[in-house]
Amino acid sequence: MQANVLLFGIFHEVMGAESITVTLPPEATVGHLLTWLRLELATRSAEAAALVAFSAVGVNEEFAPTTRALREGDQIALMPPVSGGSPTTEEPGRPLHIALVHTAIAAAELVEAAKNASDGAVVVFDGVVRNNTRGRQTKWLDYEAYEPMALRQMDFLARQAMDRFGVRHVTLVHRLGRLEIGETAVLIVVASAHRAAAFDACRWLIDTLKAQVPIWKHETFSDGAVWGAGEPFPAAIVPEGGHEA
Repeated sequence: MQANVLLFGIFHEVMGAESITVTLPPEATVGHLLTWLRLELATRSAEAAALVAFSAVGVNEEFAPTTRALREGDQIALMPPVSGGSPTTEEPGRPLHIALVHTAIAAAELVEAAKNASDGAVVVFDGVVRNNTRGRQTKWLDYEAYEPMALRQMDFLARQAMDRFGVRHVTLVHRLGRLEIGETAVLIVVASAHRAAAFDACRWLIDTLKAQVPIWKHETFSDGAVWGAGEPFPAAIVPEGGHEA
């Protein structure tokens, strides 16, 4: 069986390609694929090989366990821990605005558009590019994503926040590509009748987005460049054990 695997972050940098084709036995599972990838990466980068155990696998844009059987034609993605025209979803009575953009995020306009006469609070998280990380001078950031899956995850998290915290509106927008110092990388706007729910939902959204949505950050410093270490995926997402024989 031939499996095409999309690579993101450090994995595509180490392999020198955004996707690779892997030959697997007919009854192969995600676990078999992870074993092959870990061994192949080990010949190029010990760091990348070790990271496989903490990475997630997407099959047809859904997180998959090691036991998931693979089929010819599956769309497979190997995703390292995440760093943190676009579809927009709007629902009557439960509005959502979910987007990945490649140009500057219009924060002021999006905040204003989220407001409604029924709201008592609008809470905003505006994540901007700072000029340093742990004492190293940052020159710029580059963000990349597994876009179809990232949009699905962002939509899922926004709906979950609305149900969990009872807020009326969620805007969730992340920028991709090259970002300069001071530019907005991610914007979250939560509108609600009550401020406590809006604050709680906004904090939960940014924390969960950074841990679960497949978006990666490459940071260029004055003295080098690295992929962001990223937030660890939740245990329920990472294939158990990282690999199987």
